[in-house]
Formats: sequence, structure tokens, C-alpha cells
Amino acid sequence: MRSWRAPCLAVLMAIAAPFAAAAEDYPTRPIVLVSPFPPGGSVSLVARIIAEKMGETLGQSIIVENRGGAGGTIGARLVAKSPPDGYTLLLGYTGTLAIGPSMYPNAGFDPRKDFAPIGRIGTAPTMLVVHPSLPVHSVAELIAYAKADPGEVNFGSAGIGTVGHLGGELLATMAGVRLVHVPYKGTGPAITDLLGGHIPMMITPIPTAHGHVASGALRALAVTSAERSSLLPDLPTVAESGLPGYEAALRYGLVAPAATPRAIIERLNKELRVALAADDVRQRLAADGAEPLPSTPEQYAADIDREETTWSKVVNTLGLKGE
Repeated sequence: MRSWRAPCLAVLMAIAAPFAAAAEDYPTRPIVLVSPFPPGGSVSLVARIIAEKMGETLGQSIIVENRGGAGGTIGARLVAKSPPDGYTLLLGYTGTLAIGPSMYPNAGFDPRKDFAPIGRIGTAPTMLVVHPSLPVHSVAELIAYAKADPGEVNFGSAGIGTVGHLGGELLATMAGVRLVHVPYKGTGPAITDLLGGHIPMMITPIPTAHGHVASGALRALAVTSAERSSLLPDLPTVAESGLPGYEAALRYGLVAPAATPRAIIERLNKELRVALAADDVRQRLAADGAEPLPSTPEQYAADIDREETTWSKVVNTLGLKGE
């Protein structure tokens, strides 16, 4: 056994040595932060907010590179296969790390094994809203109404496999009712039809519906996060409205390729926490409906594991497959 163990150990040490040495004076050049979706969406916005602030304290620019496609799995796969040197990072997202691996059979990465979590950025609660013509004013009334008319209540979403879609399916499963999903090509068209009364309900990001709720054009029943949103403190959660344990919020975080040196992970986690404590960052995140939720790398790893467990069950039960 000694005849092969010593050479193998030497090879492993030789591979690790350059990365360990590089960690001591990290970073010495610009860092690439991959946003796994096209420009313009919430994921890219969060990536740019964090990149700008962390770049200031790290003393090196962080360049956001959009690599969209296949529900975010293309960009995630690119980062998973990058050198573990801290210079290629991924903006982690619920859709990419928790939903994508089950929906796309050829995702090409394991969210638990192929990444080194750096830390959470925040959470973006979504909101359960209905058209005023639907005669319900609470989650309990909605469930009772759906039970009385099984299969007669539709709900819209920004598309198949989105949190708005799976959140609605999770609600139906936990409540023991049948809701009919109506997918749209984006949040905008779905909100338009909701406002027009063509669909009666939807789970949507807070910023897209908040103004319509304030004007009375839509009625908010609950937020879908585990705890009440600081943005809407008077609005109850779905969980406290009759479905204990329900949660369907979006999570953002930073991850690096697996085997990235711990010293680099800790440095990035430290600077991420500093960024999230800045007033301007908190204000910009709030404008997009997100709330800072800093964490240790271990806490974010637990988040990824828990979310993937939850959403993979929903995806597999529905038999969803991405193209």
C-alpha cells in the first residue's frame, strides 16, 4: 500500500500547492462573476450590485459576465468546470441550483458537490395576489374556494419551472386542492392578464405587483417566504395563513468551484458581508424586492441542500423536463 500512497499524496500536494500559495495574496487580478441568465433580469441586477461593492473592498474589479440558457445551467456548468482559484464565481440562484439540476437531465453539475458555497446574498419573497373578482380575502378562503370548485381555479406564472409555477404547485399539493397552471413567456404578460381578469391568481415578485396592490387593482393574500417581509410587514405569510411549513422564496448567493482554497472562500465571505451591510447596497436590493440575508459558507450550503430537496420533489412529481 505504501508503494502507491506516497506518490499519490505527492501528486495531490503538487496540485494544491499553487492554489494555496495564490490564496495568500488573493486577488491579484480581476474576478469574473457569472450571472447565469441574460442581462436585465433580477439575477443580473443582484450580481452587478454585489460586484460593484465587493470590487471596492477587494481592490480588484469584479466583471459580471452573463451566460444565460437552459434555466441557468449553462452558466453554472461553466463555473463548476473552472479552475478553483477564486477568479471565476457564480451568482447562485434558486432556479439554477435547486430547480435546474432536476429539470435539465444534462445540467452537467451537482449543486452539492461541484461548488464551494461562499455565502448568501439575500432572499426575495414572492407575493400571492388575486384579481379582485375572485371572492377570497385570505389563503384559507382561497383553499376553501378551490376545494369547492376543483380544477376551476387557474394561476399564472412567468413560465414552466419558475418559482411562481412551482410555488403554486407546492401550495396546491400542501392544501390538497387542484389548481390549473397557465404559463406565460415572462412576468409582464402574466401580470397583464391578471390585471385584465383573464387569470384569477398568481405568485409573483413583490416589485411587479406592489403598485397594483396599492392601487386596488390586485389583492394581496400573503407573502411566500418563511417569515414576513420587511417590505410588507403587515402582510402574513402563507405558512401562518393555514399552510405551516410552506415557503417559496427566491434565494441568491455566491459560490465558487469546488476545491477553492478555504482562505479565498473566507476572504470573499468577509467582503460579501461588508457589502451587504452597506446602506446603498441594502437600498438597491430592496428596490428589487430583495432583503439581505448574510450567512456563513456552511449556512449557505445547508440552504442549497434544503432548497434542492424541496424543489426536486416538486419537479419530479410533475415530471417537468427542460428543453
